[in-house]
Amino acid sequence: MDINDFKSEIIIESPGRINLIGEHIDYNGGHVLPAAIDKKITLKFRKNNSKLCQIYSKNFKSSFTIDLHKLERSAVEWQNFVLGVLYHINNIRPESIDGFNCIIESNLPLGSGISSSAALECGIAKGVNELFKIGLTDIQIIKLSRDAEHTFVGTKCGIMDQFAVVKGQKDHLLLLNCETLNYELIKADFNPYIIVLLNTNVSHNLASSEYNVRRDECQTALEAIQKKYPKYRHLTEVPVSVVKEFKGVLPQKIYNRALYVSQENKRTLKAVKKLKKNNLVEFGELIYKSHEGLQNLYEVSCNEMDFLVKQTKKMDYVLGSRMMGGGFGGCTINLVHRDKVNEFIEYISASYEEKFNIQLTSILTTIGDGTKKVS
Repeated sequence: MDINDFKSEIIIESPGRINLIGEHIDYNGGHVLPAAIDKKITLKFRKNNSKLCQIYSKNFKSSFTIDLHKLERSAVEWQNFVLGVLYHINNIRPESIDGFNCIIESNLPLGSGISSSAALECGIAKGVNELFKIGLTDIQIIKLSRDAEHTFVGTKCGIMDQFAVVKGQKDHLLLLNCETLNYELIKADFNPYIIVLLNTNVSHNLASSEYNVRRDECQTALEAIQKKYPKYRHLTEVPVSVVKEFKGVLPQKIYNRALYVSQENKRTLKAVKKLKKNNLVEFGELIYKSHEGLQNLYEVSCNEMDFLVKQTKKMDYVLGSRMMGGGFGGCTINLVHRDKVNEFIEYISASYEEKFNIQLTSILTTIGDGTKKVS
């Protein structure tokens, strides 16, 4: 494949996502509040009239070839996002994919918690669907992209990332019920505040393994509660008062996980009510509460993220701040007064570098549309 002389048949743009509140709630069957953003992956596709697919990543400056008759896991992690999607499309619609070439270019920072993985999965699925006119629905694309992450990547993620990436709409948040997949569009009007992401530029290599551990811990808590209250199908359905009945029954760590999940689901619904009433101050307070739960009860934060959130609490022009994504590194999400953004970034970057000897990356982002064909 000559990348310099590549003439695409189809171009897909697939965005990253943010999540305002409701972290680690999707795989517990609760409510989340994500949105697609303006940072994205661009994927260019062309049929090549064979049974081989050639994939080139401009960011990694590397390519690999896929034999459609041998869709197996790769030792190279990023390749599995592509392989997994093709595998699951082939399961749904056998022999619907022929050979193609694809060039991938991204302006999504990897490992930052804005879901570059879901953007890649959904971008590949959407592109192949369009290229070969397979006829997959959005929900099929969302589910098979999630399944690819489960089976080929090994992260038992929920459905939030893929759903937000595909269904996102400009200037709107999605209040998503992760059990039913029903959702409501919520106007994202934070004026005069804007969303600033602060990338810690650290990864403690715990995100994937500990993510799966948290999922197992939540399942342990749910099974214990169901012995007394079989009506609850998901941990998010269990009221805080019921969780507290198990304080002396469950191991402390398992109890803490259940308490966080119950509280965070309730917080998310409360946050949406505040947003609808344009009560941004109380909305921001709930974001801070979310971080406290993630830090102390769910234990997926890290020193760098905790430091950044703590710094914002002395700034009256920041409404709320918390860690975002799987945890153990990545970004914090911050609601900052637009007139103070430069001051905010300058001060907090200097403080962070002095404390950790790491340079912070700031990301100004707006809320955009989901995965779409642009050409």
